[in-house]
Amino acid sequence: MTQPGKTKTLFRCRQCGFESRKWLGRCPDCGAWDSLVESAATPPAARRHTGAEAQALVNGGGPAPEDSQRLVTGIAELDRVLGGGIVPGSLVLIGGDPGIGKSTLLLQFMTGVAAAYGQVLYVTGEESLSQIRMRAGRLGLAESGIAVSTETCVEAIVELAAKMRPVLLAVDSIQTVSSEEVASTPGSITQVRESAARLLALAKRENIPVFLVGHVTKDGSLAGPRVLEHMVDTVLYFEGDRGQMFRLLRTVKNRFGSTNEIGVFTMREQGLAEVANPSALFLAERPEGAAGSVVLPSMEGTRPIMVEVQALVSRSNGGSGRRTAIGVDAQRLALLTAVLEKKQGINLIDHDIFLNIAGGIRIDEPALDLGVAAALLSSYLERPIDAHTVVCGEIGLAGEVRAVGQMEQRLKEAARLGFTRFLLPVAAWRQVQEQKKRVRGMALVAIANVGELAEALFAAEQYKQIEK
Repeated sequence: MTQPGKTKTLFRCRQCGFESRKWLGRCPDCGAWDSLVESAATPPAARRHTGAEAQALVNGGGPAPEDSQRLVTGIAELDRVLGGGIVPGSLVLIGGDPGIGKSTLLLQFMTGVAAAYGQVLYVTGEESLSQIRMRAGRLGLAESGIAVSTETCVEAIVELAAKMRPVLLAVDSIQTVSSEEVASTPGSITQVRESAARLLALAKRENIPVFLVGHVTKDGSLAGPRVLEHMVDTVLYFEGDRGQMFRLLRTVKNRFGSTNEIGVFTMREQGLAEVANPSALFLAERPEGAAGSVVLPSMEGTRPIMVEVQALVSRSNGGSGRRTAIGVDAQRLALLTAVLEKKQGINLIDHDIFLNIAGGIRIDEPALDLGVAAALLSSYLERPIDAHTVVCGEIGLAGEVRAVGQMEQRLKEAARLGFTRFLLPVAAWRQVQEQKKRVRGMALVAIANVGELAEALFAAEQYKQIEK
């Protein structure tokens, strides 16, 4: 039994919120090492039950209720990532590195929502009211009509929102909010979980969409217990280097839309500006006549984006070479390097290999394989690839080139940007021919295996031009 006057303590995991009566070196729930920290055990807050109610669903053929219609933010890139707009009653978590533009994005899209639908409430625990006014003035949003509060008590925030009934509520950030009924410091695991639970109940009860800003750890993951990501409806990550002009808003979780969409922004003095044509932006500074560079038509959700794959293959000073990949899975690079050595007959064991996706974007789809192999061959042979050529396809362990999906969208995007030659798998070429989805002015080059890649890339007089 706990002695009178002695506070009972528990050990909680910083990653997932697992609780234990004794310290453990490794969390048995999520497997994280040295993640259990000691904290005071607090009894659960008393909650009043008002009775449960049930309502019938809308008939399958009937119209959707008006309160389920999405709110358009006025920023097309954000609406795309959210799945078409903000769902009333949803809880959205936005994470990203400090200074990446999370608060700027909040102010900008909240201005559009306020102008179109009514009053919105912005609660900040990290900045004063005068600081918010300075930022709004710099962004040209001084007359936006956003109601701002510097409250950090979650009970007071819930009471204020229930009284004001705003169209949208934003809390910046969830780590600064705390509950008076929990005896721990703001930002602790217990406080973050309890505060998020209160705001979640508010969103569902009052049908108010709530946006939470979350800090990230050194490894780029959201700080706080992992259960926070399970509680919310949507998780968005703001990616990009503060030294670069690009900002990528990526969906990690979305109960109301696709998780493959991305929004592309550029940071300017007046705030974040959306990029309507990211393909042209990513290829704007592509070098001409440089070996190791090739263009790949990638798919991010329903949007085709042309990206530049860069490779540098140089002889190592001694021993086995290094393998460094930025924007690409390092294990995938090692696999493709082994396939080229086995099927193409080139020796890369004593060469350093550096691979990069220009623009700071990350590509995870299998269609990247053929682009990586082409860039590696180009750099190894010191022969540049024709500037009007794009490649796309998956490579298997046997060296075969496999088809990938959404080839029609990739072809149209390549033709729109002026590319005239497209290297694609044989199966995809046959499908294009059967469906008669050929694009005028685009020469399709069918590739069956990696052994045919070098010939198709560099022997111009032997191109298998299927259509001129």
